[in-house]
Amino acid sequence: MIRRALLLIALLLAPVLPSILATPVWAHQQKIAISTVTINPRTDRLELVHQVPVHDAEHALRVQGAKVPDIVGSADSREAFSRYIVRRFLLEIDGQAASPDYVGSEIIGGSLFVYQEAPAPAPDASVLVNSQILTDVWARQENRVNIGSGTAVTTFIFTAGDPAREAALTR
Repeated sequence: MIRRALLLIALLLAPVLPSILATPVWAHQQKIAISTVTINPRTDRLELVHQVPVHDAEHALRVQGAKVPDIVGSADSREAFSRYIVRRFLLEIDGQAASPDYVGSEIIGGSLFVYQEAPAPAPDASVLVNSQILTDVWARQENRVNIGSGTAVTTFIFTAGDPAREAALTR
C-alpha cells in the first residue's frame, strides 16, 4: 500500500520535478532599490523613502554575516538593514553633507520601506545623491533615485561605482 502511494506521488511529480530543480535559488532576487527624496509640504521637512525587496535585504544581511536574518519577523534584522541603507546612500545639500534622521521602517507587500527626514533646504536647493545600496552585494544591482514630486521629478539610475549626481530640489 505504501509502495503504491509513493509510486503514485513519484508519477505525479515526474513531469514538474525537472523544472523545479532547474529553478535557480536566486530567481526571486530583484536587484533593484528605489529611493525618493521630496519635500513634504505639510511638515516642511525633507523626506527620504527607500524601498528594497525583503528577500534582497535578507540576502544582504547574510552576506554581512547575519546567521538567520528575518526582515519580516525581527525588528533587529530590520534595524540592521536600515542602518546599512543609511550608510550606502549619500546626500549633500548645497555642497554640505546631510545626515537625515532615521525615522523608522515598515514592511509593505514584499518590500521593506526605510524612512528618513531632515529640515527642508532653501527653495531650489541643489541636491547631490548617490545610492550604492546593495551594489556591494550584486554587481548588477540597480538603484533608482527620484528627486522632487509631482511633475518636477528628476530620476537617476545608479549602479556599482557610479559617481554622485546633482539635481535641483524644487517645491
